[in-house]
Amino acid sequence: MTDPLPTPPAGSSASRKYLPLLLLLFFGSGSAALIYEIVWFQMLQLVIGSSAVSIGVLLGAYMGGMCLGSLALSRILSRRWHPLRVYALLELGIGLLGLALLFALPGIASVYVANVGHGFAGILLRGLVSAVCLLPPTILMGATLPAMARWTENHPQGVSWLGFFYGGNIAGAVFGCLLAGFYLLRIYDLGIATYVAVGINVLVALLGWTLAACATWSPTALRVGAIATPRPAGVSGAYYSIALSGLTALGAEVVWTRLLGLILGGTVYAFSIILAVFLIGLGLGSAVGSFVARVTPRPRFALGCCQLLLTAAIAWSAYALARSLPFWPINPALTSDPWLVFQLDLSRCLWAILPATLLWGASFPLALAAAASPGADPGRLVGGVYAANTIGAIIGALGFSLVAIPIAGTQDAQRLLIAFAAVSALVMLLPLLFSRSAAAPATLRPRFLPALSVAVALGLAAWMLRDVPPLPSGLVGYGRNLATWGDLPDFIYVGEGMNSSVAVSEFSDGTRNFHVSGKVEASTEPQDMRLQRMLGHIPALAHPEPRSVLIVGCGAGVTAGTFVLYPSIKRIVICEIEPLIPRVVARYFAEENYHVLDDPRLEIVYDDGRHFLLTTHEKFDIITSDPIHPWVKGSAALYTQEYFELCKKHLNPGGFVTQWVPLYESTFATVQSELRTFFEVFPEGTIWSNDENGAGYDVIVMGRANPAPINVDELQQRLNRPDYRDIAQSLAQVGFTSVLGLLSTYAGQGSDYRDWLKDAAVNRDRNLRLQYLAGLGLNEYQDGAIYDAMLANYRFPKTIFSGSDDSLQILHDALTVNPPNSEAANSNPTPPPSPPPAYQQ
Repeated sequence: MTDPLPTPPAGSSASRKYLPLLLLLFFGSGSAALIYEIVWFQMLQLVIGSSAVSIGVLLGAYMGGMCLGSLALSRILSRRWHPLRVYALLELGIGLLGLALLFALPGIASVYVANVGHGFAGILLRGLVSAVCLLPPTILMGATLPAMARWTENHPQGVSWLGFFYGGNIAGAVFGCLLAGFYLLRIYDLGIATYVAVGINVLVALLGWTLAACATWSPTALRVGAIATPRPAGVSGAYYSIALSGLTALGAEVVWTRLLGLILGGTVYAFSIILAVFLIGLGLGSAVGSFVARVTPRPRFALGCCQLLLTAAIAWSAYALARSLPFWPINPALTSDPWLVFQLDLSRCLWAILPATLLWGASFPLALAAAASPGADPGRLVGGVYAANTIGAIIGALGFSLVAIPIAGTQDAQRLLIAFAAVSALVMLLPLLFSRSAAAPATLRPRFLPALSVAVALGLAAWMLRDVPPLPSGLVGYGRNLATWGDLPDFIYVGEGMNSSVAVSEFSDGTRNFHVSGKVEASTEPQDMRLQRMLGHIPALAHPEPRSVLIVGCGAGVTAGTFVLYPSIKRIVICEIEPLIPRVVARYFAEENYHVLDDPRLEIVYDDGRHFLLTTHEKFDIITSDPIHPWVKGSAALYTQEYFELCKKHLNPGGFVTQWVPLYESTFATVQSELRTFFEVFPEGTIWSNDENGAGYDVIVMGRANPAPINVDELQQRLNRPDYRDIAQSLAQVGFTSVLGLLSTYAGQGSDYRDWLKDAAVNRDRNLRLQYLAGLGLNEYQDGAIYDAMLANYRFPKTIFSGSDDSLQILHDALTVNPPNSEAANSNPTPPPSPPPAYQQ
């Protein structure tokens, strides 16, 4: 015997007056849910690492929890409960669990995750632990829609009103996404963002509980023992179709986010815009689908046609992302106003992906209508359809991020999306292909519209599968600058890995560049070679006898290669999160990196740098880090105070830490934040300048576990030794013909910059403020002004260097008469002409 059925459906005249308030409930619920999702993703980056696994864990746990919740509610909770009270309690529970997770997840990271090891197995185990932590609140999130579904009638017209609730939920999700990405996390931190989400949950719970006292709910007035009618034939196809729809939706989100990140620049703001556009399409499509489901007598045919149109929409997005958007005649450097750039980014995302998202949004209410059967529990109906959709979404998120893109690339991944969409259409259309004759029930006769739709689906899918365009090599190389670059170099390698898209290019003069995610990360250009060698040689020479070194980020391997030359080095560890870079890319720079990949002292660890340090007990004499720009989403975790403290903890006595700080594509606030954060951990740290034609370009910061003066004479004596001949030659290749030339790149110490940095934001794990500051300066080119302002704080050091009076006097003259790293100071040869204006690394 089943529980009594509730009376007032949302689609009835008795309850329509509550529709605006119900929409408000779902709007608030969606807002809080997306704030949590963005906060949890940032927290997962710190626990797992900034990788495809962290994205997969977030999406998998988020969707998996909602799937379990949607299935569990109708099986656990009696239908006698007032749906609004159930909804209120669920929202209150989400808020309490979200608040608990804010404090629990970092604690788990420090207590348990730190002991699970590093490497890919460690990443997966950390991901599993994190997923278990995310399940409780997401299970409650998944139960909210089935709970409110009991406020509807279980027939196509009744459940179609759930599409409006779903649309209101997504509208709230858009608001929450933008609120978190553009305001809460930019101005405040993870704690404040979580408190806002908890506050919204509490308000929604109070409103729902209050509304329950006003809304009529009298299950006792209904007849007891109502028996649901048998499920109509063909209903199962709706579940399969909506599962495939979820698979293509989340698979496409993974693929298109990778491609749009190249086109727009991979900032936190770009990712927020992409997610917002995706949600906008789902919300608008859900409203349209609800209307169609309410008026059409054939919801299954409508669902099949929706999936058929989806094949064309996915093909359009594939074309737009490879052949259209990358070549729009847009120069991002024309404005430094980020809000103008955001408007442009929004329009480009709408142009490329909105059509497909509209159809995915329409699919859900159409699937509800197609699966509805009178007399059944509407909560169980919605739970089943929602679960099917989320199961498909989990498979799509994990399958495309961890398998399809790394193995097949984005071109074939989009072919798979088109094929799955076509199968989804056929699942709904094929059962409608024939009808039975009334005169002769055993006779089947074809239906014209379904038959035509099936033929169109097969033909369209075959044609579009053939014409999916490949990923442009120039997009991987130059990203948002592709349209204004001019003559492109020859791309001798392009690869799409699990975490990044990478390329190697070569100009006619033999200059090679290593590109990652749409920007040049390393090259054989003189200024880049100088920087890469400085990151290794300065600490290796300053240390009396280095034996072990950790390099965070392989790049072209040039920095790692400098340590190959040092006779005292016994162990070299490279920590790199993208396997393609050491295995393939670095071998194109074998001459410049001294074949470091073949050195027997080398160990490569495929993991996030900070998590390798978190999970190892090993200490090093030198730790050097050359991460990607801090405006790239996820990279700010390698610029935090906690990361530098971790590095300091893993230094042997007298050990050194060096870190790259870019001045180009940056702002004063960004550079000041990077420097102040470093000096919070290494207050006696130093700055070393790498200029371009005497103007600002980038700098290196260096800290030491036990600060002590650098003896100029000892360094020169060491460099004159026969076993250091290769080291001297390596320095000379980048313009340093003596130790004094190298040391003349000194540009100040922490105490010199104290006043200049006093108001700068400290970048911490809890806020990652740097990625929000840096994202606003993506198109800023203030490197010269920043460099000049830095040198204004420079004072000749009286405690940094030691040695003979003659050596110190020469160094004093070089650093006092000439600015740091000037041609006169370090005897560098005249650099080659600057690259084209569009060239910015």
